[in-house]
Amino acid sequence: MRVEDTFCVFPVRVVVVMGVSGCGKTTIGMKLAHDLNNAPFIDADGLHPPQNVEKMAEGIALIDSDRWPWLARVRKEIDTQASKLSAMQKSTETQPAEPMYVVCGCSALKRSYRELLSRSDPEIHQMHDIVFVYIDVGRQELVRRVTQRKEHFFNPSLLDTQLDTLEPPDTTREAAIVIDGSRPVEQVVADAYDQILNYRPKVSQ
Repeated sequence: MRVEDTFCVFPVRVVVVMGVSGCGKTTIGMKLAHDLNNAPFIDADGLHPPQNVEKMAEGIALIDSDRWPWLARVRKEIDTQASKLSAMQKSTETQPAEPMYVVCGCSALKRSYRELLSRSDPEIHQMHDIVFVYIDVGRQELVRRVTQRKEHFFNPSLLDTQLDTLEPPDTTREAAIVIDGSRPVEQVVADAYDQILNYRPKVSQ
């Protein structure tokens, strides 16, 4: 399944800010959420089970069997937040004056992970489409950021493992945009904001 195949006309758009550790997912995601009509923000790092956090803190790389249950939790939280917004819109019986968004910061390193996040929980009628915002930052800058970062469970020694795992989104086949994350945060957020507002699903072009 191609990611853009999940696109249609939905009342809510989910924006997943993605990339390896140190690219700025949380900082950029929170600022984007504010700019996108104070959208709810989901920090996927906060949904990791304790055993995942312990492994990463000890410098042990996560494998797929660690990530799939976590990604399922992230997807469920996305669905929950999108459903809440959709229910609010239905209760007013009017079209919202502004688009409704949910923003999530999640590594989403592999295409298969993004495909999982793109699929709504089968028990919940899908209320959203989704676009991935890949924050592209060079290794040297990433190393600088993760080594200077304090009070985060991610062990900097895992950065190269994440870079090896990373499958950058193919914008010709996935619902994704690519942002140069080496610039100041304000420029990155402004660029992402403009591209999100102007993004049109592949299937409708």
